[in-house]
Amino acid sequence: MSDETVDLIWEATLETLRMVGVAMAITIPLGLLVGVLLLLTARGAPLQQPIVNRLLGLIVNVGRSVPFIILLVALIPFTRAVVGTTIGTTAAIVPLTVATIPFFARIVESSLREVPAGLVEAAQSAGASDRQVVTKVLVPEALPSLVAGATITTIGVLGYSAMAGAVGGGGLGDVAIRYGYQRYETDVTIATVVVLVVLVQLIQLVGDVLSRRLSHT
Repeated sequence: MSDETVDLIWEATLETLRMVGVAMAITIPLGLLVGVLLLLTARGAPLQQPIVNRLLGLIVNVGRSVPFIILLVALIPFTRAVVGTTIGTTAAIVPLTVATIPFFARIVESSLREVPAGLVEAAQSAGASDRQVVTKVLVPEALPSLVAGATITTIGVLGYSAMAGAVGGGGLGDVAIRYGYQRYETDVTIATVVVLVVLVQLIQLVGDVLSRRLSHT
């Protein structure tokens, strides 16, 4: 593999990491917020609002059910309005975030439901407000599971980012398509696959380590 190809793969890797990093930086707080609202507005929950819960759940389910490649195309006008372009890594971040927030929100909701009800009831009996229950009990107790969920989500975003290359999103997917597929440069295809596999392994390793450490606190 030539030095030029190595530089190309390196630049594409940095672009991919940028896409995934920014998308997750937006997804985690917003997904956490949506997941908490899904939990708190359900029947029997402190902020019981069945209509709001069903509407929010519908939006989340629709967001999760649309294939990412279709979402990429459907969001072109929105992406252009937000970032002023539909090409490149900055543009790819928009659909990546839109696709990922609903997915992570469901993970958050599921993780928070795993917290023993007794802990929540004890906090409420001690006079804790709904906000304190969330910030002092639910999120801290569910943190190992939330980290594991964020790890799964990050790996999913990495896969989505490669798919974004099909529509000029940049990154490793773009290189694999333009050079590996269209120009029949098999070594480039293999290199991008290897880099993606390594990135997935590193993300999973870091996530597993953090989750285990938090579960011992």
